[in-house]
Amino acid sequence: MKFRGLIIAVIVLAALAGVLYWSQHRKPPAESAAVSPSATPVILKVDPTSVTELVVKQKGSDPVTLKKTEGKWQITEPKPYRADQDAVTGVLSTLSAMSADRVVEDKAADRKQYGLEEPAAEVDVGTHQLMLGDDTPAGGDVYVAVAGDPRVFTVSSYTKTSLAKSLNDLRDKSLLTLNPDNVSRVELLKKGQDLEFDHTKDGWQILKPSASPADATAVNDLVRSLTSARMDFTSDGNAAADFAHGTAVGTAKLTGDTGEQTLEVRKNKDDYYAKSSATEGTYKVDSSIGPAFDKKLDDFQPKKKS
Repeated sequence: MKFRGLIIAVIVLAALAGVLYWSQHRKPPAESAAVSPSATPVILKVDPTSVTELVVKQKGSDPVTLKKTEGKWQITEPKPYRADQDAVTGVLSTLSAMSADRVVEDKAADRKQYGLEEPAAEVDVGTHQLMLGDDTPAGGDVYVAVAGDPRVFTVSSYTKTSLAKSLNDLRDKSLLTLNPDNVSRVELLKKGQDLEFDHTKDGWQILKPSASPADATAVNDLVRSLTSARMDFTSDGNAAADFAHGTAVGTAKLTGDTGEQTLEVRKNKDDYYAKSSATEGTYKVDSSIGPAFDKKLDDFQPKKKS
């Protein structure tokens, strides 16, 4: 009897071990579906490091062509502009491994119903031509397709936002291109008083209105305020006209390792507008530029220790 009981115990133990092994190694249905290749089909793959040309098109606007030269992206069409390197990197990052939310049709006979015959936006990179069509009826997603591929996919609207960039989105919005760490001379020309600073081996010095040591922190803050001025494209008016009819705030001249650049600022009502020697055009700028020109000589003199 004891031997028989031992046999039964061994059988029960083996059965329990089998159940435990199965429960630990099976994948729940949700997990299996999540890793299934058909659940998140890859639309395209792009190696960002190998891309040297990118074209972004939006319906109703001129195509924006960007080319990579000596490791830097430049806009070549519709006009030559400096490109925002981070913005271009963001587009390429989205394209690097682009997966769909789902496949709508494996072989779409009529792409017009998805807004893909005349897409709202298109991105051409290398041999790939990605088309972005209408939003899905439920919203939140958008229809996409790749030239030469019969399938129609959906991707999140966020993906469309990441790719459908305008010319202004892709432009470098810096009004001055000097590296603030390499600026060696600053002139602040404004009504009432002109200030000039020079960076020597002993640090920043005041040259105008009279020679004396300068507060290095104050001058460095001034340089960073001026070199961080950015184009603001939110203005509904004509920036050139607003600048022309504005009141002069001042002109800054900065000298760095790549030469001299100037920034002329005017105020029209509550808004500020600027023109730079480093880029073509006149632009609205953030009102934070105003305090840089409000500084007086006392603000740049060394602070007395208490």
